[in-house]
Amino acid sequence: MPPIDNDTGRNQLKTRIQELIDSNQVLVFSKSHCPFCVKVSPTYLFLLFIYLPSATLLTSLNCCLDDGSNYQELLLEMTRQKTVPNVFVNKTHIGGCDKTMQAHKDGILQKLLCGESEVYEYDLIVIGGGSGGLACSKEAATLGKKVMVLDYVVPTPKGNSWGLGGTCVNVGCIPKKLMHQTALLGTSMQDARKFGWEVPEETAKHNWETMKTAVNNYIGSLNWGYRVALRDKNVNYVNSYAEFIEPHKIKATNKRGKETFHTAAKFILATGERPRYLGIPGDKEYCITSDDLFSLPHCPGKTLVIGASYVALECGGFLAGLGLDVTVMVRSILLRGFDQDMANRAGEHMEEHGVKFLRKYVPVKVEELEAGTPGRLKVTAKSTESDETIEGEYNTVLIAVGRDACTGKIGLDQAGVKVNPKNGKVPVNDEEQTNVPHIYAIGDILEGKWELTPVAIQAGKLLARRLYAGASLKCDYVNVPTTVFTPLEYGACGHSEEKAIELYGQDNLEVYHSLFWPLEFTVPNRDNNKCYSKIICNKLDNDRVIGFHYLGPNAGEVTQGYGAAMKCGLTKEQLDNTIGIHPTCAEIFTTMEVTKSSGGDITQAGC
Repeated sequence: MPPIDNDTGRNQLKTRIQELIDSNQVLVFSKSHCPFCVKVSPTYLFLLFIYLPSATLLTSLNCCLDDGSNYQELLLEMTRQKTVPNVFVNKTHIGGCDKTMQAHKDGILQKLLCGESEVYEYDLIVIGGGSGGLACSKEAATLGKKVMVLDYVVPTPKGNSWGLGGTCVNVGCIPKKLMHQTALLGTSMQDARKFGWEVPEETAKHNWETMKTAVNNYIGSLNWGYRVALRDKNVNYVNSYAEFIEPHKIKATNKRGKETFHTAAKFILATGERPRYLGIPGDKEYCITSDDLFSLPHCPGKTLVIGASYVALECGGFLAGLGLDVTVMVRSILLRGFDQDMANRAGEHMEEHGVKFLRKYVPVKVEELEAGTPGRLKVTAKSTESDETIEGEYNTVLIAVGRDACTGKIGLDQAGVKVNPKNGKVPVNDEEQTNVPHIYAIGDILEGKWELTPVAIQAGKLLARRLYAGASLKCDYVNVPTTVFTPLEYGACGHSEEKAIELYGQDNLEVYHSLFWPLEFTVPNRDNNKCYSKIICNKLDNDRVIGFHYLGPNAGEVTQGYGAAMKCGLTKEQLDNTIGIHPTCAEIFTTMEVTKSSGGDITQAGC
């Protein structure tokens, strides 16, 4: 019979196929000459004699069906499977030969034949192999669950991609902190001369390639370690792009375009975010983002950083610390969402140390003047306050204007998961559960939650324990400490001053603050009274500390400890009764007496 070329015939045949699926407990569409079909048949016959001696078995498309080619064409449409055998048990699509044999090995066939219709290939599929996804998957596997992790990095417009571990490990926290440390070492070498070290100026030169290679070698070791850890926990890691095609079924596509299909009882979305582009001529053709910077094969040279996010200031800061000419183009304010007093102080420090700021400008076009490593680019920008336009030449343009959630192309509509159409973020309840009960989400894609690696890790572990160990503890998103690794580091925990005023009112708050001069800076005679500390206390609640802010060296180390104290309900009285460690920067919080409202002098004459 020729192929069916009308809708009526196709619908009739499709109905016939569905009737066969619905009316037979075991159904195998096969071809008599196919060795894989022959391989499956004995397994099924064996199971049938044990469980269902009266079941009907269709064994051959060629012999038992009137029109094999038309059946196979419609089966492809219905199951997305091109090959035979095509196996169904109790109306559930199993797959081909390999999946059938695996289902038999895993006991899934037996469960289906006994009437357990809701049987899936995995207990849990985690989409995303970043910090949160890996933590959750390993915890679930430790608790005895069958887990799959799918992770695939879509290459940047420059062709850059990376291994397992997500943004933090590959193109975020880890390489950023290492390159920040590189810049600090340059400052330390300058300080060293004041302490008596004879370091000749001409020998203290930075080599970008050496740094880049060392950093990326370390990252490579982490990538391998994560793969080994998943293997040791019996988590099935697949380097493929996942996309929902049904609420309990995903399609996984690898880099060669090969598709496989997998089902699970539960899913966790941990896809993270990627840098946002500007949508102007030349942005993707000639600019880079943080996804490219840390593996850039050549020194970026004179660099324009577009944006005022923490990524922008951190990258601009360490590039300047390496001795490069750096300009930061700012549309409005620095570090939106952070305390603006602190953000401006961090920016002023950068400016005093050679970073140039173009304020109230936005780029409108990027053009290539000369190709190279690096080349030369011309950037045209427009004032946000007038019709003025300016032009500038740079070797590298780094875009750092924010990040977008990676949720738009993973088939969430097919699973029924609701997302915020404006930003792609996923709303969840206090247990990280989406509007679809068996689908959860963690990490940067959550609506209104912190975009921080440790938060994703904590949420992932606790979620796995609630799902599979009967635990009840939920991730606490309040008083999360964090640090911005600008040249003078900024650590914070709790509310910004602006947010605290909005929530409690100016009259109900007391803000204590102080400048300080770290002992390490005194002999080199630098940054005198540039470091700054501030706490915000709620007068209505026993002067409880609801905002902690620190601008100075080792901000992460300082803030981590006080973050723990704030979790315990830290008050101003408790700080005052704490004996500080001398001489340290952190002790400033035990001796703060001047309030902002008093207008008193906060400069320090010495340590």
